[in-house]
Amino acid sequence: MRVLITGAAGFIGSHILDALSGSDTVLLDALLPQAHGADGPPSWTPSGLVVGDVTDAGLLDELLPGIDVVCHQAAMVGHGADPGDAPAYALHNDYGTAVLLAAMHRAGVRRLVLASSMVVYGEGRYRCAAHGVVRPGPRRPADVAEGRYEPPCPVCGAALADELVPEDAPVDPRSTYAASKLAQEHLAAAWARQTGGSVWALRYHNVYGPRMPQHTPYAGVASMFRSSLERGEAPVVLEDGGQRRDFVHVRDVALANRLAIETPLPEGELSAVNVCSGEPHTVGDLARSLAEACGGPAPRIVGGARPGDVRHVVADPAKAAAVLGYRARVPFRDGVAEFATAPLRRPAAVTSS
Repeated sequence: MRVLITGAAGFIGSHILDALSGSDTVLLDALLPQAHGADGPPSWTPSGLVVGDVTDAGLLDELLPGIDVVCHQAAMVGHGADPGDAPAYALHNDYGTAVLLAAMHRAGVRRLVLASSMVVYGEGRYRCAAHGVVRPGPRRPADVAEGRYEPPCPVCGAALADELVPEDAPVDPRSTYAASKLAQEHLAAAWARQTGGSVWALRYHNVYGPRMPQHTPYAGVASMFRSSLERGEAPVVLEDGGQRRDFVHVRDVALANRLAIETPLPEGELSAVNVCSGEPHTVGDLARSLAEACGGPAPRIVGGARPGDVRHVVADPAKAAAVLGYRARVPFRDGVAEFATAPLRRPAAVTSS
């Protein structure tokens, strides 16, 4: 089997290549400055890498003949700096995916593994004692300012219990990045129906581990906490630290991609799958565990919230186990201890262009 990996030099893409060791691969990466080092590509950048962009249709027409599966990781990621990032997200994530799908159609490639994200859900799944499963709206800034972080029942205003989010939960993207990831899924689903192709849309939850980008507004919260600790500063935790997430190690994400690459789907189908650890933790748990592992100061809880942030998103891992045989292998404590000293990327720039 011959596999094209886009974003092959990136945080997740490079680990997927490790997981596919010995496989026949074609590797593509644009080496965007916000994800790669100022001194050139990092030491783990694979040999034989083709430096180019998924928006380059001519290059894709050269690379795709003979490919059996495309593993599409190339993307602009993270919460971003502000809405001014929207054109960059649309270019790299949505237009890039559209160009890739068109090129796959020309080359007759019919299988895609797509890096999606849990951000497509918006808030997680909540249950009201009186009204069952409900969908809370965005939190009001006045509530957040006064320390009321839990979303209330939209019907009666009562307190809610958060639950595991299954893949058939309604989608409700609440940031530009989230909207771009959902658009990728829609483009891929339309392509599958039109061509008889198939798509695994792997909805990554909060990925962390070696080779994360560092010192950039596009990095994940784990990287931001570690950057603070390296400066001798306390990690700054928004809200009350009680917001729940599923932190999944990057090697487990790479495993999920390998399994998806090896597992065919029926023609014309897109199947979304949560890629998670199955061990939800709070953001405060992560900050405290990382501070302990680094021997640094305890986290500082400061309240507030970033616009578009949600309270709880905790994944249901059942479908991934059933359809891919995927179960995470790296326990949270072990992964955080490794991450405390793991090599990270030092970006050359933090701009979105």
